[in-house]
Amino acid sequence: MSHPTIAVAPQRNIGLGSLVTLLKDQRTRAVDVIAGAGAIRCIDGSLMLNTEPDLSADGVTLTTGTYAMNDIAMSGIATKLDIDLRYMRRMARENVPLLDDNVNSWLERDRRRFLVRCLRGDAGVGVARAFLSDRYARIDNYDVMLAALDGIRNSGVNTTVANCDLSDRRLYLRVVSPDVQVAAPQLLKNYRSPFDGRRGSDLPIISGGFLLTNSETGYGRYGLAPWVRMEVCRNGMTIDHAVLARQHVGPQIIDEDGVLEPSPETVRRVLDLIRSQTTDAVREFLNVDFLARAVREMEITAGVAIATPDATIRLVGQKLQYTKEQQQDILAHFIRGGDASAGGVMQAVTSVAQTIADADTAYKLESTAWQALRFAATA
Repeated sequence: MSHPTIAVAPQRNIGLGSLVTLLKDQRTRAVDVIAGAGAIRCIDGSLMLNTEPDLSADGVTLTTGTYAMNDIAMSGIATKLDIDLRYMRRMARENVPLLDDNVNSWLERDRRRFLVRCLRGDAGVGVARAFLSDRYARIDNYDVMLAALDGIRNSGVNTTVANCDLSDRRLYLRVVSPDVQVAAPQLLKNYRSPFDGRRGSDLPIISGGFLLTNSETGYGRYGLAPWVRMEVCRNGMTIDHAVLARQHVGPQIIDEDGVLEPSPETVRRVLDLIRSQTTDAVREFLNVDFLARAVREMEITAGVAIATPDATIRLVGQKLQYTKEQQQDILAHFIRGGDASAGGVMQAVTSVAQTIADADTAYKLESTAWQALRFAATA
């Protein structure tokens, strides 16, 4: 009997080469501006920055210009100026002059300085991609990626990049080791991949890896977390109780408005830390003993039978704030997976994550799979 299958989201899982190209282009067009509230205006729904050009060894960097706000920048402005974000979005859709008046009125009353992260556009109008505190320490995706890859090489462990995702909010880099695998026949004996129908009993292998994340726009810390992959379906999940991270907070900028450039020494220290922590993470997370302990921990809980899948998944969804649509998708994947246990709920959460086109939403779902397992077992 054949089973219906589903597809992985086509917009996701870019290759490492494509990621490098995207990050290099972003770096070429990026400009970071620290500006007092008096140098910022909202005109026709876009930010106008009126700051002095930056003079450096590389030449003159012009920062004055118009930058269209993306939703991240709009969220930052709403937070900093204490304007309701839903109201901001409505004004942007329906009444742009009112949006200008609201933003400008509150900026006129403000004495703070802000970091505005922008991308230059091809036609002169760029994009404001984040509106942050002037204490936000820039740790760019390209530098983080290179430092992490150096750390992997320094570890001497055989690894491969499983997949990469890049959104306006975060970078995601997932790495696995073909040398770090354990058999989990008990965990996967009843599971069937919803993507191609393969059975876990035919390929009961789990690979060890880790997930690196970073945000340039204020959405979370740089972090490293252990990540495991079920080879039968490529479902991946993080182990949420072993994470290394660094906060994006640095010394407050006290110079004149203009381009924000952290000192070479500051950048070197940060990247050295990332390189060192990545090496440590690879050695800690990518070993068979660590993976075997994680699998045993999963197996202890995963075997609990689920008598009422609909009610259990609804309860798990409420606790983890899944949308109703996500709960319905998880139930459908649970049924297709054929594993009527708490482990089947965990697998359904991670397989649904693979079908979601938005990388941030997929990450949020994937990163809760371990909690979903625990909640399903005790529902």
